[in-house]
Amino acid sequence: MITTPIEYLASLRVGTVEYISPDRIEVQLDIESPDSIALNTGTPRNFPRINGYVMIPVDLGFVVGQVVWITIQRSPYPKRSGFQDFGLIDLPFPLRKMELQPVGTLIAKNEGYQFKRGLETFPSVGDIVILPTEEQLRSIIESGNNRRVYIGNSPLVGNAKVMIDPDRLFGRHLAVLGNTGSGKSCSVAGLIRWSLESAKEQLCDKAKAVNSRFIVLDPNGEYSKAFSDKTDAKLYTVNLEAEDKKRQLEVPLWFWNTDEWCGFTKASPKTHRTTIVHALKSVKSGIVFEQLSKQRELASYVRTVIDTIEINKAAGNPWGKFPLPKNFHTSVEKWTNGINSDENYPEELKKAIQTFKIKAKELIDARTGMYPHYDYTKPEVDSLIILLKDIYAKAGGREEDFLPVDEDSPITFTGENFIRAIEANAEILNTTDYIVTLMPRIKTLLADVRVKKVIDNKNLNLGEWLESYIGSDNKESLTIIDLSLLPSEVTGIITAVIARMVFEAQQRYLKLNKQCLPTVLVMEEAHYFIKRYNDDAENIGPATQCCKVFEKIAREGRKFGLGLVLSSQRPSELSPTVLSQCNSFLLHRISNDRDQELVSRLLPDNMKGILREMPSLPSQYAVLLGWASELPVMVKMRTLPKNQCPQSDDPDFWDVWIGTENRKIDWSVIANEWQNKKKDM
Repeated sequence: MITTPIEYLASLRVGTVEYISPDRIEVQLDIESPDSIALNTGTPRNFPRINGYVMIPVDLGFVVGQVVWITIQRSPYPKRSGFQDFGLIDLPFPLRKMELQPVGTLIAKNEGYQFKRGLETFPSVGDIVILPTEEQLRSIIESGNNRRVYIGNSPLVGNAKVMIDPDRLFGRHLAVLGNTGSGKSCSVAGLIRWSLESAKEQLCDKAKAVNSRFIVLDPNGEYSKAFSDKTDAKLYTVNLEAEDKKRQLEVPLWFWNTDEWCGFTKASPKTHRTTIVHALKSVKSGIVFEQLSKQRELASYVRTVIDTIEINKAAGNPWGKFPLPKNFHTSVEKWTNGINSDENYPEELKKAIQTFKIKAKELIDARTGMYPHYDYTKPEVDSLIILLKDIYAKAGGREEDFLPVDEDSPITFTGENFIRAIEANAEILNTTDYIVTLMPRIKTLLADVRVKKVIDNKNLNLGEWLESYIGSDNKESLTIIDLSLLPSEVTGIITAVIARMVFEAQQRYLKLNKQCLPTVLVMEEAHYFIKRYNDDAENIGPATQCCKVFEKIAREGRKFGLGLVLSSQRPSELSPTVLSQCNSFLLHRISNDRDQELVSRLLPDNMKGILREMPSLPSQYAVLLGWASELPVMVKMRTLPKNQCPQSDDPDFWDVWIGTENRKIDWSVIANEWQNKKKDM
């Protein structure tokens, strides 16, 4: 029997539109519509079903709606199709209703169907609602261009393949959120592995390697097991003796910028920061505060004074409002007393010192008396600088030393010299009393054997570090940074330095090459790194500084080819700035009310219905939504072999209790390792 298209469309009908708004459609289901299984769409399918799909014919094709809720409404006098009112009284009959969220439009093409987000034409009250065929349903789920990486299957649509475009998934940041045990870590490891495998299959030149860069920040040490089969994967960890496939993590202290030093030491912006800036400028300019000849020591002192005056000029201190001019005047008196003639100096140096002291005394005497003023004019300040530069030159200094030095440039210096630079600059700046609380923190850091191998390496080559951690030319690069053995007080700063160095390297690559270098930075347990903070706090600690770095990457990283993947079990503790910049979400089971509320605020209103299923999702199931997916879709993530899963399994209490799993205990081995005791030979 041949059916016409209209007859076939009528056979798929399940109800009519009863209410319509831009974000909500209510449907009255026909009495004859399927109760649990639909058999008229080509293959048996569950209907009606929460988060399933139905369609409403419109001019351009079909409006696709996602089922939000289904209910039964008791009607005393139902109206049945095909019956007229002949005075017969019908028995009460339950009427079924459902609510839809419009998610997009399905358009018929010569080669099939094409789904796109958004609606150009809305249906009207009374329009019929139909079930999609198997082909149409697959066109909805498998929509989108550049579907290159297979990540799982859709349980709602006959296990249709869910594939994503890596440019969309990684290019605009991805958040993988869910409770412990919901499968987050396996999803993150899988996304990395499946992306690399798909890229390898589609290489233009099979003789070459995949030119990819993944950097995994791993605070719990889970991912070394997940990629143990990848010979090219680089694993960096802390305080190694000699282990295969592992390398010593190195983030030397000369990588750290001013904000990171201030964050680690909890430096006050009013008193400590200026001293740290001057000290960094000094050590990165090549000034070494060690045992020097008298003449060289004088040159170092004068050089620091000149830098200080230049910074004071830039800040407006010499001619600012009271008490800034008085503070500057006090410093001039201190500097003048600190520059003295010495019988071992050459005559021309002595003469230069004397000329400076005469001029300085003239300026100081002009600001004495009963009602002195402390204002300095620009010519007066410039004259001091000229005379000081003359002393510096005659003491053996070089003119090129006065080229601008960026205190945040990664230029090598030692921790001991940094301490001496802080002490020397504090004396020059008259802030010695204020650094009493600052110095113990820095000295404790430099003396800590737990981090000494990480931060103490003056001979490290910056280019080699970038090649090792970010990746070399035309090679597959997967870098896993195991932070689990770092002391908690330095983990945040070390992570911030690594992330910033990667970000700034991307910026410089774009500047020099006029094109970006696609790189993915992965954060496992992201609440360690991007914990929300109080922006009003005067002293910024390590955790806040770390979060600020990732906030900048989240805002600007896309322009430089740096994508973020963050994984967390506590979305409510994460920085709102970073989460709001994530354009794609892979949501596993989330049962906490605060976490559900926060996730729902991040999403458009027409996507929130699917979040109601979050608390009941089984392990390995997730909802993919956002920029990487044309519409919210439930995914059963591909299964990873046991040896490719991160080391995050739940503990086997029962099997250990009853002896199925054996656990040998030798606490002396652990104690010796803990106390750094060598094994008895």
